[in-house]
Amino acid sequence: MAAADFRSGFIAVCGRPNVGKSTLVNQLVGQKVSITSRRPQTTRHRILGIKTTTDSQLIYVDAPGVHQGGGGSMNQYLNRAATGSVEGVDCVLLVIGASGWADEDVPALELARRQACPVVLVINKIDRLTDRSRLLPLIQGSRDKMAFAEIVPVSARTGENTPALEAAVMRYIPQHPAQFPADQVSDRSDRFMAGELVREQIFRSFGQEIPYAVSVMIDSFRREPRLIRIEATILVEKEGQRAILIGTDGARLKETGRRARLEMQKLFGSKVYLGLWIKVREGWSDDARVLRSLGYGDDV
Repeated sequence: MAAADFRSGFIAVCGRPNVGKSTLVNQLVGQKVSITSRRPQTTRHRILGIKTTTDSQLIYVDAPGVHQGGGGSMNQYLNRAATGSVEGVDCVLLVIGASGWADEDVPALELARRQACPVVLVINKIDRLTDRSRLLPLIQGSRDKMAFAEIVPVSARTGENTPALEAAVMRYIPQHPAQFPADQVSDRSDRFMAGELVREQIFRSFGQEIPYAVSVMIDSFRREPRLIRIEATILVEKEGQRAILIGTDGARLKETGRRARLEMQKLFGSKVYLGLWIKVREGWSDDARVLRSLGYGDDV
């Protein structure tokens, strides 16, 4: 295709927490660029997922879910990151669940309504529907919410109908040269992803309280001839949380590290040594200075 016909643009993926935005971005890009879990607020940073083909470069903006949270520093950051993710984009994908609209979808819908660019409604998790006939009234009712450019049902988990979604996106992306190198799939570094993969395993393995009280700092990331050597500190707010993360004789921390290391080896294509440590710092998630030192605020 001639260079003049090449298309490139930014697509914001927004919606309430835990609606499957990061899974959708990973599916559209074709590899993992965002961590996922079944818990809300797994995504804490704005991350670009970049898919380049011979005729286009689609840059998906994954961000924390839009929510009506408390007034703490972390919640304020998450909402700023979510709101900022739609600024200056060429298209917005508003994601809801196939079970239908919920009160939790309202903040993201209101954010989408304020945008001048086309908004495509994505109805996710259709693989969970036992009766697909429920989709038609949901699609029809959604048209009353706002003037969506298109409505596309998908399953981000299985990939069902995501090619149709990508085709829809292409209709709203301008002719423009590529904005990133063809082999780049994210704007985030391997060091950043290493910390995210540790946090992902904590979100997947522990109860309600622990994941939200955790952040991960990468203390060192060194590439050696046959090994990537990573040292990381898990930051928690209470001594009791530290004890839970460690487990009896360190068993739970070892298992968290093992799972994170395997994910790193898949992502980096290299053998990985991972050393994990835990530090207690009370109130870190409501301390703006600490949040900035952890990278929260760099992308808003």
